[in-house]
Amino acid sequence: MSPPAQPGVPGGRGSKVPPARKLLCMCSLSLCLTYLCYSLMGGAGPAALRSPAALPGTAAPAAPRSPAAPPGSAAPRSAGSPPAGTGAPGAPAASAAPTRAANGSREAAAGGAWPRTPLAPGEAIAAQSGAFERDPQESSTTDEELSRAGSPGSRGGGGGSTTPDYGEKRLPQALIIGVKKGGTRALLEAIRAHPDVRAVGTEPHFFDRNYEKGLEWYRNVMPKTLDGQITMEKTPSYFVTNEAPRRIHSMAKDTKLIVVVRNPVTRAISDYTQTLSKKPEIPTFEVLAFKNRTLGLIDASWSAIRIGIYALHLENWLQYFPLSQILFVSGERLITDPAGEMAKVQDFLGLKRIVTEKHFYFNKTKGFPCLKKPEDSSAPRCLGKSKGRTHPKIDPDVIHRLRKFYKPFNVMFYQMTGQDFKWEQEESDK
Repeated sequence: MSPPAQPGVPGGRGSKVPPARKLLCMCSLSLCLTYLCYSLMGGAGPAALRSPAALPGTAAPAAPRSPAAPPGSAAPRSAGSPPAGTGAPGAPAASAAPTRAANGSREAAAGGAWPRTPLAPGEAIAAQSGAFERDPQESSTTDEELSRAGSPGSRGGGGGSTTPDYGEKRLPQALIIGVKKGGTRALLEAIRAHPDVRAVGTEPHFFDRNYEKGLEWYRNVMPKTLDGQITMEKTPSYFVTNEAPRRIHSMAKDTKLIVVVRNPVTRAISDYTQTLSKKPEIPTFEVLAFKNRTLGLIDASWSAIRIGIYALHLENWLQYFPLSQILFVSGERLITDPAGEMAKVQDFLGLKRIVTEKHFYFNKTKGFPCLKKPEDSSAPRCLGKSKGRTHPKIDPDVIHRLRKFYKPFNVMFYQMTGQDFKWEQEESDK
């Protein structure tokens, strides 16, 4: 039988636990319970809603890999040389894909259309998840369309006039890399009106889905060009694909990049509207946007919300490309002042300003400009019926909460790019 504990002896019955230790234990217990609650609600934990101030500081992203010799890939090749080997250079390891057991019921109800991943700076975003990469809403491009675009004598990928049968197929010197539902199709159609630009009409998805097919496959998808002409393509999902910057840099480090950005709240609603048109059974926007509506916890792992955190994605691109090689186009001004935005695009690409206000006609029914040929009187050519859909009515409180959520990220994006897109001012005017 052990002797009775003596007063004042540590561990004895008569000893008193110091108040500081009690406070520490209580705080630890409180943190544990808080984390458990977050896990039960969403599965992503508090890290899913880090503030922008914490992104570069607290959980620092992995150190930039050297573009000259990225892990798992061969040494950089020149733009004109085919890749060695048949594997997917630099493909992310399967084990790196994060799992998300919670929220299964909501994702099942949505038909798997909305992938969710934990938010962490510098992590794989689109490339980490096959479900995200193959989200049918990212692109309507099919393998058959790509095959037609790359077939001999194909005329479907040219610019303002029919692609000539002469010339040479080259890897693109400029890419429209994002963002989804930002206005990338409108920009592509407008720049294709320039005689010195040739762009493939379909989205190749080379740097996110088809990288294992090699650069020769990618080159064959492109239209033929003459000396002095620029080859382009657009795939909006590149901007949110973690591996895309390194892969593009490996192809050609002087590639010019164009990003069309839009108010992230409007962009998220437009993204949802597109999916709703094809999957009417999905839950409401309000249900998908929140981890917990009562507590006002935004689900930043939902792709429709996550894509709009532009500062997070841009951080990844700036590890490989200087800001001078990236042009940010305003999706809003592309509607209100298309000629002004196209002047910036043509200057950035080193082109003569040929696409001007004479090329645009504002369609009041569609709500955006349509293209026309200034030299003839033919009817203006507008984007298809999939563009300009009417958005569903969203609870004003949800929109208000989303604006508050995005505001610090928007401010960081303005600082990173040196441009103020005035999304907050736009919202206050409504």
